[in-house]
Amino acid sequence: MTTRPTAPVSSETPVPSGSPAPSEPFAPTPEDVRAYLRRIGAERPDRADGEALRDLHLRHLRTVPFENLSIHLGEDIVLEEKALLDKVIGAHRGGFCYEVNTAFAVLLKALGYRVSLLQARVFGPEGKPGIPYDHMALLVETVDGARWLADVGFGDHGHFPLRYEDRGDQADPGGVFRLVDTAEGDVDVLRDGKPQYRMELRPRRLADFAVGAWYHRTSPDSHFPRSLVCSLLTEEGRITLSDRKLITRAGGERDERVLDGEDEVRGAYRDLFGIELDALPVVRGGISDSNPR
Repeated sequence: MTTRPTAPVSSETPVPSGSPAPSEPFAPTPEDVRAYLRRIGAERPDRADGEALRDLHLRHLRTVPFENLSIHLGEDIVLEEKALLDKVIGAHRGGFCYEVNTAFAVLLKALGYRVSLLQARVFGPEGKPGIPYDHMALLVETVDGARWLADVGFGDHGHFPLRYEDRGDQADPGGVFRLVDTAEGDVDVLRDGKPQYRMELRPRRLADFAVGAWYHRTSPDSHFPRSLVCSLLTEEGRITLSDRKLITRAGGERDERVLDGEDEVRGAYRDLFGIELDALPVVRGGISDSNPR
């Protein structure tokens, strides 16, 4: 598999921090939008407001898995809106942050929201932020001018978007979140007091993230080539399949077991995540782990 390492693209005229980026040339068809809404089990909202955004966000997390199977299936990862819609809708797949957040952004814009792609650096175990374009998050503006931080591509994270203007604690089923301004003008996203990632507020274009996607596809320093994960939020908790290890969390309890044979693994992808696979992904870069992020 190869990821096309398109060079980053920047607008000649700087865009003010927090302002929506110029619209992308791609626009989904009405049938694309209807199919996407069917995919996540949602009705088309009457208004592009915060309540509808919260509902779409939660439904997306419960139906479109966070997964990196393409890396281990030898599939191409194409950071283009149409290709990503085909993957999420047509192939009934998910993806990692660049893929699912981009697809969600396309849907939101078609429903009347204004959306900016923000680049972020994920904090590592040592408490230091990673590479630029390590992660993609979404700044979403509703019809009434409210701004929200949406993120359906960070694995085990919040269930709902965060109120962007709110710098206090924001309770969520996934934890207590807080947005903290940094001295450099960025914003840190904290979960239960621990920094998750640092966002830069300048809106970016999709092509800008190609370098980060290429890094996470190929670098031995990224955990993605060394791990295999498919993870989905559920009403009771979360299910995660990492190679042959199935982890189920429900009601505060955690169950972990190793699946027996390829047929059971293939059945788990089909029955739990709605993913039909002709061949199973194989981790070639090292030992698989079960961290949804």
